[in-house]
Amino acid sequence: MTKQEKVAFAIATLQELYPEIPIPLDHTDPYTLLIAVLLSAQSTDVRVNQITPKLFSRANTPEEMVKLSVEEIRDIIRPVGLSPMKSKGIHGLSHILLEKHEGQVPKTFEELEALPAVGHKTAGVVLSQAFGIPAFPVDTHIHRLLYRWGFSNGSSVKQTEKDAKRLFPKALWNDLHLQIIWYGREYCPARGWVLENDPITLKIGRKSVIQQYYKKKA
Repeated sequence: MTKQEKVAFAIATLQELYPEIPIPLDHTDPYTLLIAVLLSAQSTDVRVNQITPKLFSRANTPEEMVKLSVEEIRDIIRPVGLSPMKSKGIHGLSHILLEKHEGQVPKTFEELEALPAVGHKTAGVVLSQAFGIPAFPVDTHIHRLLYRWGFSNGSSVKQTEKDAKRLFPKALWNDLHLQIIWYGREYCPARGWVLENDPITLKIGRKSVIQQYYKKKA
């Protein structure tokens, strides 16, 4: 198969498996999504979804969040990990949203990445999932799968994002970002991976990845 045929196969399979695509992090608006994505760094969506109801019951707007102290925020979000950094980031970005953006979450990479504790991936998730702006944020699942499928060399998350944007139609970026995440969780995890249950990698996967899989099984 040519590279384009492999890309087409991956897209068709993902669309068949996930015609409707749930967003992993529970939220009600761009602000609560921004906070949830920030909290998900080095944590799991399940853990974040367990914690955000408690946080958002206290404060689900920038105006309410700045009324809490950093210590109060940290005590609530402690179970998700990195709570000292994340609590300062949440409090700080809420102040900036009020001071510079009239309490609204901005809609550009530049403005989002200028907020405390907001990196490129977080900004991309917010732009794509909250505003429908084409972006291709790369998490560990996407980074792993695009390497296994031979679509990127795995050298860096930044390179994987460039390769994904080059290979996939821009109109599909937002859907594919989520579809690949769900596929990675269900069919192609980092641990306990069963190649025979992974139709995309089985069909188009990088030869070295498949050879290594069978070598470990032998």
